[in-house]
Amino acid sequence: MRKMLRSCGPDANRRLLVIRRQRTRTGGYTLVELMVVVAIIIIAIAIAVPLVRNANRLYSMRSAVTSVSGAIQRTRYQAISNGYPFRLVLTQATSTYQVQSNPCPPANPPCWGNVGGTVPLSGSSVPATINQDTTLIFQPNGSVQATTGAPSLQLTYAGQQETITVTNYGSISFNPPM
Repeated sequence: MRKMLRSCGPDANRRLLVIRRQRTRTGGYTLVELMVVVAIIIIAIAIAVPLVRNANRLYSMRSAVTSVSGAIQRTRYQAISNGYPFRLVLTQATSTYQVQSNPCPPANPPCWGNVGGTVPLSGSSVPATINQDTTLIFQPNGSVQATTGAPSLQLTYAGQQETITVTNYGSISFNPPM
């Protein structure tokens, strides 16, 4: 190889050295380049983690509100379609609700019976809570009456609060709006 380099002249030697440098240079990344990439990844993760946590909290809160408002609407529709009173019992201590029906005739004393089992307010491992025990009675004509608590309840999840208000005829409003 040396004979070849000498016989070709000084320009050939320079070209051969440049080619050798290019081969060794393209073989990998420098430590500085790798550190810059790692720093960019760490910054991206530092920005993304709080956003994902906040989105997850908001999603769980909306899920709990949707669960409670759906239970209110379903119970009202059951009373209207079956023609006898239903009630929804929301329990603060266990963060659950229970649907009950009263198929007894109006002349007899009330005979409330459970419809299904108790249902948690939210499906996540950290339960949503309500501010008070509340019992809403739904009549077959569509009217709603709160016999325990108030027709307005506060649902809390991970520090966020939402107020659910039920009017006398079953309209549901939220504060803040969904």
